[in-house]
Amino acid sequence: MTESAVRTSLGNWPTPLEAAPRLAVRLGLREGDLWIKRDDLIGLGAGGNKVRKLEYTVGAAMAAGADTLVTVGAPQSNHARLTAAAGAKLGLDVVLVFPGKPGASRSGNLTLDTLFGAQVHWAGDVDLQQLVETAQGLVDVLRRRGGRPALIPFGGSDATGARGYEQAGQELLSQLPSVDTAVVALGSGGTMAGLVAALGAERVLGVDTGAMDQPAAAVAAMAGELTTPTGPGQLRIRTDQVGPGYGRLTDSTAAALELAARTEGIALDPVYTGRAMAGLVAAVGDGTIAPGQTTVFWHTGGLAGLFGHAEAVDRFDNALTLFPT
Repeated sequence: MTESAVRTSLGNWPTPLEAAPRLAVRLGLREGDLWIKRDDLIGLGAGGNKVRKLEYTVGAAMAAGADTLVTVGAPQSNHARLTAAAGAKLGLDVVLVFPGKPGASRSGNLTLDTLFGAQVHWAGDVDLQQLVETAQGLVDVLRRRGGRPALIPFGGSDATGARGYEQAGQELLSQLPSVDTAVVALGSGGTMAGLVAALGAERVLGVDTGAMDQPAAAVAAMAGELTTPTGPGQLRIRTDQVGPGYGRLTDSTAAALELAARTEGIALDPVYTGRAMAGLVAAVGDGTIAPGQTTVFWHTGGLAGLFGHAEAVDRFDNALTLFPT
C-alpha cells in the first residue's frame, strides 16, 4: 500500500467476510464459491464504503487545520451522509451541496444528514461540474468569514480517498488469499481504483451504476497514482446494468435485491449494491464468473438510500405478500 498518507480512525476493522452458500447455489456457483465483504457493517453513520475513503480525505483535511468539511453529491448521497457523520464524530462542521431544491427528495439519507447536524445548500438545476464550482464558491465564502474549510471530492473519490480501498484490498487478502474476483459497484470510481491497486485489475469486476461519465478513465487515473499505471482498457467493467440512468430502478436490480434478501437475509440498495448484485448475476450467467472460482461480493452499504428511493419503496410495498386466511 502507498505510504505517507494521513489517516484518522472512523471505522471498525476488519469488516466481516461472510460465506453466502444459498445465494451461490441460486446463482449457479458452488456452495463455497461466494463470499460477501460486509462494509455495510463498518459502524459509523449506518456504515458503507465511504468511511474507508473518509479516513484518508478527512485525515488530510484535519492535518491541514480544517474546521469545516464541504462536499457534493446527489440528495440521497451515501458519501454526503457519512461525511456528515464523520464531522459529528470529529467535531467538525459539515456543509452538503446538492443539486435541485428543497422538497425534491425526502427521508433516507437526507433524514440522517439532518440528524448528524449537517447544513445543506441546494444548488438548483446544475451538472456535476457546476455543483463542484458551487461548493468551491461556498468554501471561498467560509474562508472570507474566517473559517478553515476543506472541500472533500465527489464520492470521496480521488487518489487520497482511494487509499482506503487499497488498504481494504490488503485486508481482504489477509482474510481470503485465494480470491479470484471481487465484484463491486462502480460509482465515482475510488472504491474500484483502490481495489485494483491492491488486487490487480484482473481480480476486480466493477459494475457501472451510471453515476459519472467515463468511469474507466477515472478509475485508471486514481489507480495509477497508487501503483503501476493501469490503462482503462485493462479494467474489467460491466456497463449492462445502468438501464435508463443513475438512480432509476431496473427490473434486474429489483430482482437482485429480492434474491440477496431471500437467500442470505442481506439488504441491498437500488442504486449501487443492487446493481452490483445484478452484475454478478449477469456475470455468472454469461460465464465471466464460473463455478469453482472464489468470488467476493463487496457490500458497500447504502441501506438508508433504499428508504429514500420512492420508486423502490412503492414497488416492494405494492408486492407485499399477505398470509391467506
